[in-house]
Amino acid sequence: MSTTSAAPKAASNGGFTAAAATYLEERTSISAVVKEFGRKIFPDHWSFLLGEVALYSFVVILLSGTFLTFFFQASMAETVYNGSYAPLKGVEMSAAMNSTLNISFDIRGGLLMRQVHHWAALLFVAAIGLHMLRIFFTGAFRKPRELNWVIGFMLFILAMAEGFTGYSLPDDLLSGNGLRIIDGMVKGLPLVGTWISFLLFGGEFPGTAIVGRLYTLHILLLPALVVAFIALHLTFVVVHKHTQYAAAGRTQQNVVGYPILPVYAAKAGGFFFIVFGVIVLIASLFTINPIWNYGPYDPSPVSAGTQPDWYIGFADGALRLVPPGWEFVWLDRTWSFNIIVPVLVLGLFIVTVAIYPFLEAWITGDKREHHIADRPRNNPGRTAVGAAGVTFYAALWAAASSDIIATHFKLTMEGVIHTLQACLILGPIVAYIIAKRICIALQKKDRTIALHGYESGRIVRLPGGEYIEVHEQLDEYERWRLVSFESYQPLMLRPNSRGKITASNRLRAGLSRWFFEDRIAPVTRGEIEGGHGHH
Repeated sequence: MSTTSAAPKAASNGGFTAAAATYLEERTSISAVVKEFGRKIFPDHWSFLLGEVALYSFVVILLSGTFLTFFFQASMAETVYNGSYAPLKGVEMSAAMNSTLNISFDIRGGLLMRQVHHWAALLFVAAIGLHMLRIFFTGAFRKPRELNWVIGFMLFILAMAEGFTGYSLPDDLLSGNGLRIIDGMVKGLPLVGTWISFLLFGGEFPGTAIVGRLYTLHILLLPALVVAFIALHLTFVVVHKHTQYAAAGRTQQNVVGYPILPVYAAKAGGFFFIVFGVIVLIASLFTINPIWNYGPYDPSPVSAGTQPDWYIGFADGALRLVPPGWEFVWLDRTWSFNIIVPVLVLGLFIVTVAIYPFLEAWITGDKREHHIADRPRNNPGRTAVGAAGVTFYAALWAAASSDIIATHFKLTMEGVIHTLQACLILGPIVAYIIAKRICIALQKKDRTIALHGYESGRIVRLPGGEYIEVHEQLDEYERWRLVSFESYQPLMLRPNSRGKITASNRLRAGLSRWFFEDRIAPVTRGEIEGGHGHH
């Protein structure tokens, strides 16, 4: 009886589903989109998962942030805390600080959600940064993906801005000190600094409107921009396809990967829950941003050891490394070059990173499309530039903790600052030289292996009495991985159509020599055949 009654019900449900699918298809033609998208191949290499980690972290940020918005009050109105945390009972504070403490101690699951939100934000920025480093060192930003590199870099900047605005919302002592630093940097700008500060803070620091304005940026404007840029980024990924590494397997599937449907859709779903689970585990075990230890913001005390979130450290470090006395009075105004110079240097650094794909294309003169990712060793110039840039960033980042380094290792503050100043100037030069030498050495090793094979450790004696070691030859796939790269030669300095050599031509030729003068040419087919004949 139950079986016969269930059959019509199932048929009815199936008919409703088919009708709904037909209705949707007739009005959207979505099946063609799903079919086309499902055939896209996703590379089967671990480094491509860094972008997924960033995407899934952002999803966790949205989910946890939605929970927090129900309870947070973005107001600087003064109130008295009467919540569950006894040490702060009766203390005057802002409504923002009061609501954050209530989320932490009085809302069920509130503290966990706060920490999930914060850890996910840290992972989001870190994953974007590592993803961009992978793209940079493998040359995946080359034509036709230059614009996608700019979009990804803008996502990195937006992620840092999103993190900073959220970090500043609780109005505790730590976030207040961070805002005070920003206020000082803004006021250090000549002519317009004071006006910009009054506009941001709604009057003299700390003002009465800053938390509300940061909250609007944090939950409305910046997330909308992040979502828009993520959509653009993924659209370009679909249009341009993924880059691939040179052949390293015996089948095309091992080289390229798997289609999104159904294989990678299942993998991606599982990987999302892994990322979500790891974030929740970290948030459960490790406390971050315990605002109850800092108390409400008070402009009068100056706290030692206050550190921003790691991704903002480079800006704080740039201010700390400026030598004293870089300011003077001119035209009845104080020109604080201890503020202006770090802002200009950081701005130049950020712009250079953003436009690097166009700079490299201009230097090489390469206008072809590239879909095979480089091995970092096969482009020593780019790899060395990347190592220098990372070292420059690391020196600024370390300087943000100069006081912590001094106190924990019993060092003088001046000694730490001077050491980091030397690292900031000399470190990138040393990193460039070492990275380039290592790349060239690895290229020489690959060349030897491609020509002669691996050392097998087996010694044989020839009829003439000579002892040699037998080398194990590579198969075609492994050899292709070692020899399939391009070696750009320095550009020749030639006159233009008017017979003149312009300053732009000289600069381009000089940069080309700097990039490509030291290089190892790929192994040719003739050399491989000659090496086999010798063996």
